[in-house]
Amino acid sequence: MATAAMNISVLTLVRNRPGHLAQTIEGLRRSEVAPMELIIVDMASDPPVAAMETPFPTRIVRPETSGLPLAAARNAAARAARGELLLFLDVDCIPMRGLIAAIGRACVGRDALIGAPVRYLGPEDARGDWEEADLFSRSSGHPVRDFPATGLRVEDNPGLFWSLVFAIRRDTFFRLGGFDEAFTGYGAEDTDFGFRAKDAQLPLLFMGGPGVFHQFHDTFDPPFQHFRDILRNAGIFHQKWEQWPMPGWLAAFERAGLIAWSESGITVLREPDAAQIESARLSHVPFAVPAKRGHRPPA
Repeated sequence: MATAAMNISVLTLVRNRPGHLAQTIEGLRRSEVAPMELIIVDMASDPPVAAMETPFPTRIVRPETSGLPLAAARNAAARAARGELLLFLDVDCIPMRGLIAAIGRACVGRDALIGAPVRYLGPEDARGDWEEADLFSRSSGHPVRDFPATGLRVEDNPGLFWSLVFAIRRDTFFRLGGFDEAFTGYGAEDTDFGFRAKDAQLPLLFMGGPGVFHQFHDTFDPPFQHFRDILRNAGIFHQKWEQWPMPGWLAAFERAGLIAWSESGITVLREPDAAQIESARLSHVPFAVPAKRGHRPPA
């Protein structure tokens, strides 16, 4: 069991969130089983992510990029990784002590896309010294993504795949073709990955037990600041799958008078202005955020 867990490469992307990255790394330092390595893809942070001492090998990948190339950055991380298993962690996620060992055990003899539970922290949590038990008592789980208490559960809805925290065999990742780099900027690239996994008959499994704590950051609902990215990526997704991703966001854009949206297409009526963008800022834990990029589950 330990051997499988130690063969995990942890992959994370970062852009201008050094405090969040530091706490993610602190979680990895405390892990019951250390990762084989940590790969950090620095998406043009200012200042750049600096080299750091860790009890496991850490490498920083700096692709030439502009904007927020999430699909391409995840693929770059996977290409740089040496482990048999890839554990993708959002830079906002602090892994629990038992996560790596549990993911390693879940992947033994099993080829699947495996997600772990996420618990959401408030604005003042995990900003300094912390203990895992304290973070657990302060945090809340997602209200609609249903993870088992223990073990693994098959999830048939590929729209519920999320990229915050997931594991996949490295060879399977490349067999699927990685993330589709036609998706640039923000939105739908992870939903597309979930759909392609289902199309390839790769099961999506939700794992109970240890997961991650999601650190608070500024959030906008709807994300008017990513308006053009979301529309472009929604169009790409619709061409591939003949259905619209991110319906909650598209409906919000329509209600705001920004678009006309029908099953056949989207027409831009106007751009969001600065006041409208700011009005969408949330100052509390936004439970709707994890479902935002994918297909929202039924109410």
